[in-house]
Amino acid sequence: MLEEDSGKRITTAALARQVGLSEAALYRHFPSKARMFEGLIEFIEQTLFERITRILDEVQEAIPRCGQVLTLVLAFAEKNPGLSRVLGGDALTGETPRLRQRIHQLFERLETQLKQILREAEIHEQRRPALPVAAAANLLIAVVEGRISQYVRSDFKHRPRLHWDDQWQSLAGQLLRDPSPSA
Repeated sequence: MLEEDSGKRITTAALARQVGLSEAALYRHFPSKARMFEGLIEFIEQTLFERITRILDEVQEAIPRCGQVLTLVLAFAEKNPGLSRVLGGDALTGETPRLRQRIHQLFERLETQLKQILREAEIHEQRRPALPVAAAANLLIAVVEGRISQYVRSDFKHRPRLHWDDQWQSLAGQLLRDPSPSA
């Protein structure tokens, strides 16, 4: 349902019809529509950050770490078009501002994680970002948010990972500077 009627407000009645329940049954599980959306946001957070933790445990170098984190977010959005509308805020139009704040916080956490990866590259790999760490992490998040926005705006035709491998290679090649040789 989140995939359909892009840009339209989602009603509890329509949601109940879509899942084959009565509105009363939905409200027995969720006290409000806002709580339904919060449940979706919690699912998104849990899914992404559990996988990000695995990436950080398995991958040691900054560029592959950043690439895998960004690709994870794009792949998640692509596999879950309706949740892309939640990530982009489109599905939250007309809902409580608290929900938009939760999405804002999710992207802030992602950006903070990227900052941490880039700072660790300075320490462990002696490689510095070509931009200040905050600016580099913000650029990466802006690219991901833009890809998700394109996906939603195109009614899920322009997939987030379309051309992503080539685009990531271009970004990755400019992200970190090699250590300068000792004199």
